[in-house]
Amino acid sequence: MEKYINDAIIGNKKLTASFSKKGELLRIFYPNCDYKQFIHELFIGVKVNDSAIIYLHNDINNVYIQSYIENTNILQTEILNTYFNLRILQTDFVTIKENILVKDYVLKNESNINLNVDFLAYSNVLTNMNNDTCGFIKNDSLIQYNHDYSMCIFSKEKLLSYQVNGAKETISSGIIGGKDYIGLSPNSAISYDLKEIKPGEEAHITLYIMINDNEKNNVFSELESEIERIRKIDVKDIFNECQKYWEKFVKEHDKLNVEKSEINDKIKNIYRRSILLFNLLQNKDTGGISAGIEVDEGKTKCGRYSYCWPRDAVFITKALDIVGMQNETTKFYSIFCKKTQSKDGKWEQRFYTDCRLAPSWGYQIDETASVIIGLYDHYLKIKDKEFLKSNFKMCEKAVEFLEKYVNDILENKNKIQKSYDLWEEYEGISLYSISAIFSAINDMLKIDKILKPLFENNRLKIEVINKRSIRLEKLVRDIKEYAVKTFYDEERKTYVRNIDDKKMDISIIGSIVPFELFLPKEKNILNTIEKIDMTLRTYTGGYIRYEGDGYIGGYNPWPIATLWMALYCLEVGEYKKSVQCFEFVVNSATKHGFLGEQVDNEKMQAKWIIGLAWSHAMFIIVLEKLHKLKLL
Repeated sequence: MEKYINDAIIGNKKLTASFSKKGELLRIFYPNCDYKQFIHELFIGVKVNDSAIIYLHNDINNVYIQSYIENTNILQTEILNTYFNLRILQTDFVTIKENILVKDYVLKNESNINLNVDFLAYSNVLTNMNNDTCGFIKNDSLIQYNHDYSMCIFSKEKLLSYQVNGAKETISSGIIGGKDYIGLSPNSAISYDLKEIKPGEEAHITLYIMINDNEKNNVFSELESEIERIRKIDVKDIFNECQKYWEKFVKEHDKLNVEKSEINDKIKNIYRRSILLFNLLQNKDTGGISAGIEVDEGKTKCGRYSYCWPRDAVFITKALDIVGMQNETTKFYSIFCKKTQSKDGKWEQRFYTDCRLAPSWGYQIDETASVIIGLYDHYLKIKDKEFLKSNFKMCEKAVEFLEKYVNDILENKNKIQKSYDLWEEYEGISLYSISAIFSAINDMLKIDKILKPLFENNRLKIEVINKRSIRLEKLVRDIKEYAVKTFYDEERKTYVRNIDDKKMDISIIGSIVPFELFLPKEKNILNTIEKIDMTLRTYTGGYIRYEGDGYIGGYNPWPIATLWMALYCLEVGEYKKSVQCFEFVVNSATKHGFLGEQVDNEKMQAKWIIGLAWSHAMFIIVLEKLHKLKLL
């Protein structure tokens, strides 16, 4: 079963979960937001009187209303079964101090007959030959365990019945049972008797889902007491704690003060959701930031998303700084980037957020350049020379690698491995990559100038910096000359993204903002922007990435691309067009305030990755500029 859309996301520092718009729990990640994922299927249902199971997430008679409690990562899904007139309020949240997903249910009988209700949970966890999973029942709890972790589902209520073998075949009837307390099966089911609910009355049950690290709590000797401890916690207390935590978090990070401004509610909703999302996508130990919550574990449509690309940092960490998450940005550069840098100075394509190398398919030079750019931009925000100094060696190694890469190109030696472009499709030399290197080398010159006085008593270090400065100053001039000569198409009178396919690409704007290789009003740039408008702008007002973009169905605008155009328009004073681009993205957001990777050009709805960190980062960057100029 493919689960391509995460409509809602909740979590805490260690545990992250995603849901469908109907309240189905799709994924649980622990101990990091990107690894590891436990669930294949987790269905909740009720058996009413003599019915078969009524799945809460999917029944022809169910009507759904879903919303977050404002300014929180607490999700509520209201489900009305119109056949029995049974209304169910499902509240999902992850506790702040414990790594527990709480699923709270209030069932109200709105019919005129008595309803006998059994409450069922079916869990099918991910398993393979190296992760063999078994289930067993202990102390009215379902424990599904493998070598490293256990997933425990329990309530304060006593179990009515359970099945740890063959539950997949019997759960649809709403009647489960079995003689074994343990079974070699990844799917199991449990049920509770909510007894008779009279007209107008309510029943209440809370399910707890806990991920246990088997090294910390032994499955057979310690886990039972841990479950019993959690059962004693008052669910109202942990709910209130969770709500207050997130409300305070949003208030503390509203650095643009949008709550008190006249900005419309939809923009405010995306802004708040961005703040809440950034917190859920970052590894709290390393600072690594996941691009998004995974949607395609089987790689049936893409190469997967739940990894950290250093390339994204130049945009995402800038957004973090804007919303007052400077400590989180510092952690990204000072821990994640230090740990993931290769010996030769470069960064590979992508990593797990815990700093381990992730599956990749190539190399991207702009990954390395982006770290220097983002790090220097963060310094401009915090003005902390100690931050620069502590990361100086890392930057020196990185710029040394960039020097070798550029000199190899300029001297036409072709010794260094070819690099993929920004979109990871074209392998060769691209304008975006060259622009990123230009910007990184310029920023390294500024870093050297700032830190040079700190080494006044170190003659050898001063000599190294001076020699490097001479080389880098010449190199930025050479890069500019190379870019103009190589990427300008005389026939089109525009710049192109590379010299092979010569396509228009929104990433060409990167050479202007943020990388400043070209000035925004140069004649050749104005011609290029006009050509981008002619070839990449869709009739709905959004922008695709490049000519012939066919990714995931193709010809769909991207928030990233559209907001990039908005940034350029702000540079040249085309404020009306900039606001139009921004509003296009705002209008494509989901009702929860999430931005997608793409926008369905027919339906004007977020498409593919919902809650893409890069999209939300670009939104924050543009919003700050529009807000300062009082254009909203």
